[in-house]
This record gives sequence, structure tokens and C-alpha cells, in this order.
Amino acid sequence: MVQHNDPLWKLRHALAGLALALLLSVLAAALAGRVLADIFGGDYNARVTVYGLLLLHVVVGAVVLFIKVAQHESRPLTAGRVLTWFASLWLWPLLLLMGRKTPPPEA
Repeated sequence: MVQHNDPLWKLRHALAGLALALLLSVLAAALAGRVLADIFGGDYNARVTVYGLLLLHVVVGAVVLFIKVAQHESRPLTAGRVLTWFASLWLWPLLLLMGRKTPPPEA
């Protein structure tokens, strides 16, 4: 029996969307790591370094997005929502900066 008071049940759409977007991001990071390393260096160490940095970026993004956004996500999972999560994983620093409120000027 499903417990509708269970916090994980309430986060199921966000968890599924984030997990699928993270899986796609791992594949995209591997491809981008290969392409960027070939442009800038071409050796195996360059590929591993670029891939590792890109992977770190999206994993940190997944944590930040889950903390900031997941509790508000209640829409059912669709391909469009997965693409939104995917884009958000890569652009999370911009989303974080846009979410900051500037304090009102003192009079």
C-alpha cells in the first residue's frame, strides 16, 4: 500500500526526472569530454580530466536542484520535464544566480 504521507512518494516525480536527467548528463559529459579534450590536448589524461570536471558539475547541480526545486515539483514526468531537468543540471549556476534576490536599496 502506498503511503501518501511518505516524503519520498511526494518527491517521486522529481526523483525520477532528476535520475533520468543525470543519466543523460553522464553520457553527454563523456561525449563532451572527448570532444573538448581532442580540441585542447587529445591525450587520455585530458579526456579524463575534462570528463571528471563535467561530471562533478552535473552531480553538484543535481544536489543543488534537488535541495532547491524538488520539493515544489509535483507535475507528472514527461519527456519535456526530463529535458528541463537535463538543461537545469547543466545550467544550474545561472539558475542559482537568477534565484537570488537583490536587497532593496536603502532610502
